[in-house]
Amino acid sequence: MSYSFGNNFKITLFGQSHSKEIGIVIDGVKTGYKINYDLIEKNLDRRRPGKNKFSTSRKELDEFKIVSGEVDGITCGAPLSIIIKNKDQKSEDYENLKDHPRPSHADYPAYVKYNGYNDIRGGGQFSGRMTAPIVIAGSIAEDLLLKRNIKIISKIKSIGQVNDVDLNYEDLNNDEFYNLKSSYFPVFDKFSKEEMQKEILDAKEKSDSIGGIIETAILNMPIGIGEPFFDSMESVISHAIFSVPGVKGIEFGSGFEAAKMFGSYHNDSYYYDNGKVKTKTNNHGGIIGGLSTSMPIIFRTAIKPTSSIGKAQETISIKNKKVENLKINGRHDPSIVPRAVVALETMTAIAILDLVIEGEKWKI
Repeated sequence: MSYSFGNNFKITLFGQSHSKEIGIVIDGVKTGYKINYDLIEKNLDRRRPGKNKFSTSRKELDEFKIVSGEVDGITCGAPLSIIIKNKDQKSEDYENLKDHPRPSHADYPAYVKYNGYNDIRGGGQFSGRMTAPIVIAGSIAEDLLLKRNIKIISKIKSIGQVNDVDLNYEDLNNDEFYNLKSSYFPVFDKFSKEEMQKEILDAKEKSDSIGGIIETAILNMPIGIGEPFFDSMESVISHAIFSVPGVKGIEFGSGFEAAKMFGSYHNDSYYYDNGKVKTKTNNHGGIIGGLSTSMPIIFRTAIKPTSSIGKAQETISIKNKKVENLKINGRHDPSIVPRAVVALETMTAIAILDLVIEGEKWKI
């Protein structure tokens, strides 16, 4: 079983969606670091459900407790152990699902893998609920990156067929872009935001769900971070991002559009800007040869529609070995895209910090 990620900044996740507690253990934070509780609370508030009509009504407060690794809010060298109590479970909603695996959930492969002993309640260890402790660990990673002037910012690029305006270099360096981090629904264009929200509410009205794309930018990365071949920047970021439930795809820079380009158009020409080497375009998305280039690292993540929907669907009865109809009860997001933003940002922070610490070992 693999519930751990990272080498220099290592996290180990534990718990299930409806267990008494969920939590995370963090190894690799140096002694003397003052934990930024304000940033943790801010990020948890961004992912907290039950706050508006676009999310599930499950109202977990995400109140966390650091039970080891710190004294008076300052790290002491022992691993940081953090727990969150689950208080708003409705496990009875899942009783019928032990015999009826939900379409597009991990229920059936988990049933086979764990010999029928998998925790079906709320998706068990496969639930998006497990991103709450990830957000805590990622907030610590984000704070340690900010001390190195490295920033990670995301926005919703699309919901269904509705798109926000495209990013450009000027956007990346202004306060308006960074202020998106304070928004539950981070979109540049006001009209696009309204249309996206209508898409979500329309899906909800139809007892359905809808997906979207999240675009992430990593700014002020040092040059040469990454460990080719198998710990390249793209490899580690992708590994981290696919750990977030609901992710179905990722692309860097020009991504799949690169397959349609000539090399003369796709190649990014170098130039000097006040003595600093930059490129005139950024089709490479800030990464070449698995190494950071100092240009903004840009990637986009595809998020699937929420698998739990109110419409009746066909599934099987494992016991009776026949096809049956399934109506899923419980409380679910009509779109997980808004709450996935902070999960992707903080998981990215964990991956980037791990690579940055490794890169710092090369310094003489």
